[in-house]
Amino acid sequence: MAQFYFKYGAMNSGKSIEIIKVAHNYEEQNKPVAIFTSALDDRTTVGLVASRIGFQREAQAVKEETDLFEAVKAIQPKPFCILVDEAQFLTKQHIIQLSHVVDDLDIPVMAFGLKNDFMNELFEGSKYLLLYADKIEEIKTICWFCHKKATMNLRFHEGQPVYHGEQIQIGGNESYLPVCRKCYHHPGKIVE
Repeated sequence: MAQFYFKYGAMNSGKSIEIIKVAHNYEEQNKPVAIFTSALDDRTTVGLVASRIGFQREAQAVKEETDLFEAVKAIQPKPFCILVDEAQFLTKQHIIQLSHVVDDLDIPVMAFGLKNDFMNELFEGSKYLLLYADKIEEIKTICWFCHKKATMNLRFHEGQPVYHGEQIQIGGNESYLPVCRKCYHHPGKIVE
């Protein structure tokens, strides 16, 4: 019986490389997968899952109007697993559609993304993944400033922490750092 997984972590926790690894493991056994990613993530190329260590895979870009259930249903041959990167940017409808992929098509779905934004608010996609997923797993990384586990994402601009603004601002290490709760409130010197 297929299950719905939400694997979340702070920035730099290895979510994208995990997707590439899982896809490789399935495909090495001749079990095709389908990879999706949010069309909002345009850091490299829209429709590309790219890790910071240089690995990348093509993916189907998910736009607001994308019906993920119908998109998966149309894939031939039927995939053995659905992998979703940047799942925090999905809508409530997308998450419900993915739950139908699991329940009605009997295909496991592994969604990877951030849980909380730089203001420590849930993203829409993350909120509904926390509600709909069968299994929730944290992918851990360490704080940029100390040895503790990073649980938050600190946005910064010109070396200064930013705690208010638009929820979605696409960026990587040039804009965000993974931090623990203490360092979120009292960050060390940010080196650009």
